[in-house]
Amino acid sequence: MRVVATAGHVDHGKSTLVRALTGMEPDRWAEERRRGMTIDLGFAWTRFAGLEEPVAFVDVPGHERFVTQMLAGVGPVPATMFVVAADSGWMPQSTEHLDALDALGVRHGLLVVTRSDLADPELARDEALEHLAESSLGRLPAVCVSGATGAGLDALRAALADLVGGLPQPDLDADVRLWVDRAFTVRGAGTVVTGTLGAGTIRVGDELALGERTVVVRGMQALGESVDPVRAVARVALNLRGVGLDEIGRGDALTTPGRWLRGDVVDVRVGPPRGATAAVDLPQQVMLHVGSAAVAARVRPLSREDAPDDPSGVTRTVRLTLREALPLRPGDRALLRDPGAHRVLGGVIVLDVRPPALRRRGAAKARAGELAAAEGVPDAADELARRRLMRRDDLVALGAEVPSDVPGAAGWLVDPAWLTVLAQRLVAAVAAHAEAQPLDPGLPAKAAARALELPDPRLLDLVLAEPAASSLAAVGGRVRARDAGGLPDTVRKAVATVLADLADAPFQAPEAHRLAELGLRSRELGAAVKEGALLKVGDGIYLAPDAVEVAVARLADLPSPFTLSEARQALGTTRRVAVPLLEYLAKQGRTRRDAEGRHALK
Repeated sequence: MRVVATAGHVDHGKSTLVRALTGMEPDRWAEERRRGMTIDLGFAWTRFAGLEEPVAFVDVPGHERFVTQMLAGVGPVPATMFVVAADSGWMPQSTEHLDALDALGVRHGLLVVTRSDLADPELARDEALEHLAESSLGRLPAVCVSGATGAGLDALRAALADLVGGLPQPDLDADVRLWVDRAFTVRGAGTVVTGTLGAGTIRVGDELALGERTVVVRGMQALGESVDPVRAVARVALNLRGVGLDEIGRGDALTTPGRWLRGDVVDVRVGPPRGATAAVDLPQQVMLHVGSAAVAARVRPLSREDAPDDPSGVTRTVRLTLREALPLRPGDRALLRDPGAHRVLGGVIVLDVRPPALRRRGAAKARAGELAAAEGVPDAADELARRRLMRRDDLVALGAEVPSDVPGAAGWLVDPAWLTVLAQRLVAAVAAHAEAQPLDPGLPAKAAARALELPDPRLLDLVLAEPAASSLAAVGGRVRARDAGGLPDTVRKAVATVLADLADAPFQAPEAHRLAELGLRSRELGAAVKEGALLKVGDGIYLAPDAVEVAVARLADLPSPFTLSEARQALGTTRRVAVPLLEYLAKQGRTRRDAEGRHALK
């Protein structure tokens, strides 16, 4: 199916023309037929010779009072049939429609001069072509017809067939985003919504996201017939389960779950209105029109009004704070409108839907500089370079293809250049910790992750794997320099003195006053034990690292089992050392005690 929006004129000529082409009545309301004026979106469809697919029409209102409805119909549609009446010519609403189409970047269209039975159409045609040529539509083919008499309809059908036959092929595998333009209930079926599916495929049973909730497609129709699946481009009606009529309406969007980011703060580039030669002065409050949605927004310029970031001076980068969050992606086209002045302010290209906060002085201008080269095309490398770290799911939701070689862990991705910076910072943090805490054997991993402001501690392994961090090693939950000497020189010398004292009497553990005399207090002793330079067998009892093996060798010469007194004499020590030492040997599984309290080697 192909979808065309009919735009351009306020009177009933458009509806008459669509009726003549399709045999269907696009005006759904009795008031529209009574007043002879389209006031809401109308829908009709037909088939043309030479085309395999049917063509659907979205008939949009022309009167300035119904511009919001008009934009809701035009927003998702790729082509337009621009209608001008021969007896009226170009009118103010024609200008507003063209301004909107130009702002949205619509490039495919056909000019139709209707009511040609009432006046010579050539003057209206030539005038309209001049206006259209100054827009994104450019030079269009034109057909003069009369919906009342049928004159020129065959030529129009042929021209429409050429138009839709030349439209770009949609991406059938794309993530779904269906902007809702109607919502109603059907007795026995429940809530039904309609919209133009511009990309992707929907099947019965699919789950779709509606904001933060999930709804299920229980049935579908396209052009009045039940279908499954429905593929873009198509006018589609979805029967939904899990949502009431009061919970969904025009401007809502149904999306593939987990594949779109919803945001209420976006950075965008605003182009000038059609024909303007300088960037337009934006009011603080505007309306953002995208898809079928119309959302109030507050404007914050990211560069000074007298110094736009585009050297040509016709575009400006701004931040929009939306009254409602919308599912957007970089590259989305939208428009800004001043509802008070009834004018289009310019077209919008979305650049970032997860922009950073602007807290420091000069941050807005710096941000404009960052976005100056942004093209509004989702690119994994560019997004990561700007954000440094981001969740993989968020990058996918931006519509970017995630390269297989991007470093990542725990669901996060890291910009390779930023990973190098993090590695350098980690080396500096470990060195600073070693200088401030010489007895602490390395920076704890959790502290390292906090120092680098990592969103997940598991990313620390990625940083350690960087060449810039090759001087570091993770040992026992801590990060330390590979060539770290371990103990400070003063502590190492003191420990060497203790070991020298123990050389001839290995079980004559130094008294507390001797340890204090050497400068070995609790922290120093703890560091020596962690380093393996001393062995702690009990409170205040420190021996050489090989004390266990030496003790076992001496006790092996005793008859088994042996008493504490016999062990004390064999070890050449005091009860102060012998008791905790034998308890330590038992905990290590080197000895056992019998019921009488005697000891034996295992």
